[in-house]
Amino acid sequence: MDDATTLVRRQIERELSASLRRPLVIGVSGAQGCGKSTMARSLVNQLTTEGVSAAHLSLDDFYLGRAERRKLAARLHPLFVTRGPPGTHDVAAARALLGKIKFGAAAPAPQFDKGRDEPLDLKREIPARLQVFIFEGWCLGAKAQNERDLAAPINMLETVYDAQGVWRGAVNDALGGAYQRLFAEVDHLVYLRAPNFDIVSRWRNEQERALADASPPDQRPLLMSADEISFFVQHFERVTRSMMTDLPGRAGLTLQLDERRRVIGVTTPKTAR
Repeated sequence: MDDATTLVRRQIERELSASLRRPLVIGVSGAQGCGKSTMARSLVNQLTTEGVSAAHLSLDDFYLGRAERRKLAARLHPLFVTRGPPGTHDVAAARALLGKIKFGAAAPAPQFDKGRDEPLDLKREIPARLQVFIFEGWCLGAKAQNERDLAAPINMLETVYDAQGVWRGAVNDALGGAYQRLFAEVDHLVYLRAPNFDIVSRWRNEQERALADASPPDQRPLLMSADEISFFVQHFERVTRSMMTDLPGRAGLTLQLDERRRVIGVTTPKTAR
C-alpha cells in the first residue's frame, strides 16, 4: 500500500499547487478491504508531518444504527436491516459535514463501531481551516444502473431474498439520488481497483480478524464468521462490479491492485479511453 499512497500524495501536491481558496477534498474509493482506511491514515500522517493541515473520515462512519435500519427494512425491504449498501447511510449528515469543512469550519464527526454495529455516542472533532480532507468510502463515485441491468439477479442473495428486485431497485434509487449529490462534493477521486470481486471476501475476512483482535472480548460475538462474510459481501457485489467496469474511465486516478494490494497499473480518464 506504500506505493499507492505515494502516487496519491503526488496527486495531492499537484492539486494543492492549483491554489484552491478552500480545503481540497480527496475521495478514496474501492472495494471492502482494499486499503482505503490505511491509505487515508497514512496520507494524513505524511501531510501533517510536512506542515499541511489534514484530516480524514470514512463514509462508514455515517451508517445508520440498527433501529433506523429496521425501520428502513419494514418500509422498503428486509435486506435493508444490513448495513452497507446505498440507503443505509445518513447522507444528509455527510453532506452537511463536508459543507462545514469546505467552508473552513470545525465540525463534529460521527464514529461507527462495527463491532457493535452501532454509532458511537462520542463524536470526534474535525479541525477548522484544513488544507486537505480525505474522505474514503467503498461506493464513492458509483453511478446508478439502468433498469434493464437490474432485471436479473447476480448472486444467491438477490436470487433468494430479492427475487422481485425491490431491494436492488431501492438501492439503485438511493445511489442515483442523494448519493450523487454527496459524491459531487469530492474534488478529486482516487479509485483503488481490486483485481476481481472474488478477492473481496478474503480481504474482508482479514479486516474482520483485525477488528476481532482490536475488540473487547464481550463484543466479539457480533463479528462475522467466514461464511457470514461470504454472505455479507453479496450485499455489495452489484455496485462493486459496476464500479470495476465503469469507474476507471471517470475517477481522476485509478490504481489497479493485485491480490496483495500492490499497485500494478495506473489509469486516468484519458488513458482509460
